[in-house]
Amino acid sequence: MSRLYRYTGCALPDVYLENGFELVTSAYGEGVTIHDIDGLHAALGAVVVANPAPLTGADFRFLRQELGLSQAALGDLVGKDEQAVARWEKGKSKKIDATADRLLRLLYKDANNGKKKFAPIIDFLRKLELAATEPRSYLARTVGTEWSATASTGTK
Repeated sequence: MSRLYRYTGCALPDVYLENGFELVTSAYGEGVTIHDIDGLHAALGAVVVANPAPLTGADFRFLRQELGLSQAALGDLVGKDEQAVARWEKGKSKKIDATADRLLRLLYKDANNGKKKFAPIIDFLRKLELAATEPRSYLARTVGTEWSATASTGTK
């Protein structure tokens, strides 16, 4: 029987690898090399999403991190604040909001099935978080019969 390796490199607490890894020794001590870690995470995500039981806090954190979303960005998506997401992930709330559970599963499935209908929304949220918050001024004008507006940093 082969030796199982307990994988702790993701938010999920009890992941064991039967194969697909190699134990290595370096000048810094013993370690492990995992083959196709992206494939491993995709397989784990598929199992988490397909499980009909409500998401656990660890499941929720894993899917959120795989999507590259912060707690604040995901909170905005589900109509909750960052602290609500943090409480769900830490298990400090009795139950994750059912709507948030379903939406996160949907976003994850969309991101990993090739269609990626929601990918522009997720990319938009990531960019919003990286953007510096500076004072802006807005200039609106009519172009023909329709309004057009632009934003610029600073004041006029």
